[in-house]
This record gives sequence, structure tokens and C-alpha cells, in this order.
Amino acid sequence: MGTFVGHFVPGLAFTFLGLWHTICTIKCYKLKGPSHFTSTTWFPINTRNHFIKHLELYLLFTFSIVVIILQLINHPFQALNYEHASMYLHVALYSFLAIVIDLSPSSSSLSGLVTTLAASVFAQELLLLHFHSADHVGLEGHYHWLLQLIVAASVVATFLSGISSNSFPAAIVRSGCVILQGWWFMVMGFALWMPKLLPKGCHVENGEVACDSEEITKRAMAVANLEFSWAVAGVWVVVAFLTLRLDWKLEYRQLQGPTVRESDGLKLVNRLDNGVGLV
Repeated sequence: MGTFVGHFVPGLAFTFLGLWHTICTIKCYKLKGPSHFTSTTWFPINTRNHFIKHLELYLLFTFSIVVIILQLINHPFQALNYEHASMYLHVALYSFLAIVIDLSPSSSSLSGLVTTLAASVFAQELLLLHFHSADHVGLEGHYHWLLQLIVAASVVATFLSGISSNSFPAAIVRSGCVILQGWWFMVMGFALWMPKLLPKGCHVENGEVACDSEEITKRAMAVANLEFSWAVAGVWVVVAFLTLRLDWKLEYRQLQGPTVRESDGLKLVNRLDNGVGLV
């Protein structure tokens, strides 16, 4: 069971989040270089204002709470709604604890805990998708199975970025998987819940997608495989374009003479450590 809005809105949010992470990861890598790069699961905005600095986390927390409330208000006694709400509960916990940890005196030593929390968000999402009470079958089940592949890749990439925090490939794969998950949510919304876009011979019956024959179901699954392949290709085209074309350059403030003083370099390093978000 599902709706177009229920897939499109979260998909759009995931897409924007993934793009933000991709741009910031590339910027951080180009600014710090391979030897000083450190991956992170969220990106602060470089400002003294506490709220704006943690804007990404506040938006994640607010969005998750709103979704949880909507899930519990609509059909509050259905297990399916509790499963969806539980997915966003972990997102809310991650964003809240990430803010608390960043504000603590020992935030630098607890960065690994934030990465572990992010990995647990994807892991429990994979668990709830795999053992979904809706028991998706047929075409709808195939779309959800492909979604599980994306989430599984997100778990692995996040776990690897925690083990090797200076790994740019792990960080960029994690960001790309977030974009891909958002795109696939939106593809599911259009392909399954827009009657005009349903494959010929398939229809929505009692809130579920059904096809008239096994042959039609297999043909629709083959189309879904092509859509998935194209979505993966599209994501990596975007990531490659951003990586190759966005040329972030260091700008040094020369206080005396044409060369950069050591104190200026220290100021630049401190600025990078305080946040790499766009300003």
C-alpha cells in the first residue's frame, strides 16, 4: 500500500539531501586534499549562529517528526504505519544526537559515534523494508526489492566511511546512494501510483498494484530493471560532473607580501575544521 505523495515528498527530500552531501563532500576533499580529508555524515554551515550552523540536522529532525505524526494520525492501528514511523524515528534520533554531540566538549572524539548512528539508520530501514508487514509481491514487491539494494549499499558505504574516515570513495558513494534512494522513491511514486503511468495490463486494486497475467508482470519488472539501471547511471553522471567540474579553489588572504604566512595557513585550517558548508 502507498500513495504518490508518500513516495514523492520523501524522495525529493532525500534527493536534495544527497546533492547537498555530494557537493559538500567534494568541496571538503578539494579544500583539504587527500591527506587531510575526513568524511562526515552531516555538514555544518560556516557561521557563528548555532541554528544556521546545524540547519541540516534541524531540518532532518523536523521533517522526521512531521512524518511520524502524519503516519500515526492516518490509520493509527495499522502495523504498516508504525513501521514507516519507526524508520523516521531513527532519523530523528540521529539528527538530535548529532546536534547534542557536536555541542559537547568532546565532539571531535565522538565523531565515530555519529557515523555509527547514521549507519544504524540505514540498517534499520533495510530491516523494516525486508520484513515489511505489507508483504509486497509482484511488481510492487520488485520495486521495493530494488530499493533494498540501494539501502544495503548505503549501509556498507556508511560503515566503510566510519572505518576509514579519510576515504573519499566511501564518502562519495554514500552521498550518491542518498541521491539514488531519493530518485528511486520518486520513480516508485510515478510508476506505481500514477494510473496513467502504470504498465499496460496493470492497475491499482485495493491500494495495491496488480497485473492481469504473469507475462505482463514479468514485462513490467523488466521495465523496472531498466528504470533502476538508468537511475544508477544518472546519479553517477551527476556525481562525476560535480567532481570534475566544480573546481573549488583555496583563497588566501595575503596580509603581508605575496606569500602566505604560516599564521594564515593555520587560520584556514581552523576555518575548515569548524565547517565546510557553503556560505
